[in-house]
Amino acid sequence: MPTKHTYSYQAVGLEQTASLASALASCFQPGTVVTLDGDLGAGKTAFAQAVAKALGVRGIVNSPTFTIIKEYEGEKLPFYHMDVYRLSLEEADDLGLDDYLYGSGVTLIEWSSLIEELLPADRLSVTIENCGEQTRLFRLNPHGDSYEQWCEQLKENGVLI
Repeated sequence: MPTKHTYSYQAVGLEQTASLASALASCFQPGTVVTLDGDLGAGKTAFAQAVAKALGVRGIVNSPTFTIIKEYEGEKLPFYHMDVYRLSLEEADDLGLDDYLYGSGVTLIEWSSLIEELLPADRLSVTIENCGEQTRLFRLNPHGDSYEQWCEQLKENGVLI
């Protein structure tokens, strides 16, 4: 299903990345799915850490590259952090991701383009582009009405362009 709009956000440094994560997290509800793509070193894990912090996850959040899925308890919602970089589509399908993708928490998937066919139709797709040592360009593509509404609201509030 094609998205209606693409929204952008430019972050210079981790503080501005955290601002975007916090703004988005204020919209999150049970069953939220955020997909993250971008080159190695683009800042996917840094963004995931900022989302976790915005959700009130305590403790260290690091990349689940080798464990595939890490579960955290947030203040309001559980946070499920996935990294599917090392999985084939068949392996990902065998994991039973539906419990996460259609569950009661927020699911964030790094390298999601590798499992595109398994993703729910409704989700927020985020692509991060490295534009220099400290600068990142975030492109947000909402799939589904709720995600579109979130992005429109953040645009109206001056967060997204």
